[in-house]
Amino acid sequence: MIRVATFAGRRVAVFGLGGSGLATARALMAGGADVAAWDDGDAGRAAAEAAGVPLEDLKTSDWRGFAALVLSPGVPLTHPEPHWTVKLARSAGVEVIGDVELFARERAAVIKGIGLSCPLICITGTNGKSTTTALTAHILKTAGFDVQMGGNIGTPILELEPPVVHETIGERRFHVIEVSTFQLDLAPSLKPTFGVLLNLTPDHIDRHGTFENYAAIKEKMIAASHFAIIGVDDEHCRHVYSRQAIQRSGNANDQVPTGISGDKPVDPGIGVLRTKVGTTRDKEFRPLVDLAGVGALRGAHNAQNVAAALAATMPMLSMRAFSEDPANANAYLEALLEKAIATFPGLPHRMEEVGHVDRVLFINDSKATNADSTEKALSAFARDIYWIVGGKAKDGGITALAPYFPRVAKAYLIGEAKHDFAATLKDHVDISCCGTLENAVAAAAKDAALSSGAEPVVLLSPACASYDQFKNFEVRGDTFRSLVAALPGVALKGSAG
Repeated sequence: MIRVATFAGRRVAVFGLGGSGLATARALMAGGADVAAWDDGDAGRAAAEAAGVPLEDLKTSDWRGFAALVLSPGVPLTHPEPHWTVKLARSAGVEVIGDVELFARERAAVIKGIGLSCPLICITGTNGKSTTTALTAHILKTAGFDVQMGGNIGTPILELEPPVVHETIGERRFHVIEVSTFQLDLAPSLKPTFGVLLNLTPDHIDRHGTFENYAAIKEKMIAASHFAIIGVDDEHCRHVYSRQAIQRSGNANDQVPTGISGDKPVDPGIGVLRTKVGTTRDKEFRPLVDLAGVGALRGAHNAQNVAAALAATMPMLSMRAFSEDPANANAYLEALLEKAIATFPGLPHRMEEVGHVDRVLFINDSKATNADSTEKALSAFARDIYWIVGGKAKDGGITALAPYFPRVAKAYLIGEAKHDFAATLKDHVDISCCGTLENAVAAAAKDAALSSGAEPVVLLSPACASYDQFKNFEVRGDTFRSLVAALPGVALKGSAG
């Protein structure tokens, strides 16, 4: 746990007592703050009581006594309207911040300058954040570094081990943090050593009002980063890249941003040539890793994720390579990266290889809860896709996926969306209205086994929310795994957890 000493002796309101909220309250208390915690739900308050966190109904509190309101990132800050705690805090002149901001202040108290003694890598974007964060941490761990990973993925940021100053490369502690716009909006002083912006597409407009507001929050993090790593595969990010290049070019203390692409080499930058990811400078492409046959990192979107992870780790990995084997540093580096990529397990429910039945591959992409995410999965396979799709549909349904329909051998429709999706697909794809995931897996496995393709794939990529039939996408993905595991003759790859 990180002790938040920057509020020692002061009174702090904490609202939202889920996992990160309870971690925040405990970290503040450990640092000597007087915490008043509250949640609108009975379950959150009960969890706080069980954890020994003091509760106080913030509706009746004297807000003039609070030094800050630490807000859970899931609670509305601005849209559709500020939460009642935010209104009370602002009316009393109390700052509203989040747990990432507390981390940033604690780090600033011990880490000076750009923080290469304890680098902070912050990764954001609309898609690919979790995979890139996990891959970045995995690469660094493979190299033998002390790595703390969390934030919007896995462990709440204040439950990580604290930043420390080390003098040698081998002892450096990295913090690799996935950050959402909800978290960034509550972290005004965050200054990453390496800031990564993967991509930008409209998302969370209900929470930020406009796409421009959403994009500006992410760009603010990049502007505050010493090393800026920016995807250039979409128009919005290309504008961010251009602005950062102009703003930084006249200042010798700033680093020119690194462009990353999952589509083609960028000069100068990191991108893809066929299946290889590498660096380009002065039109010369130097491959670093080959993604051919790496099942956990299929598709151009994952190539961009790999490029981002390499950009965020290469400076430190290069220093490590030269310190370990000065005469063969390049070979040492390439061997290290090859090992890291080959051993990366991927993430549960995101293009996760569950196993094979003879030639048939089973992929769990339950985390694809909208068409944009499912597009990444469909684009990763050229043909012979036996696609399980459906659930509680998002706006727009799956019409945007029409360019990929020719790749689909057959679609198996489940959940509330099955009739609407049948109408979209009927003139383009052979369909079966299965209703349940159990029926869909059985039918898809049977049909795929009869395919003449070299490696037909049964792909669960629903393009829908899960809660018409499942509690969340994790339960949906776990159910898919269990159904595949029960198939005769299956060879399981194992969980990607």
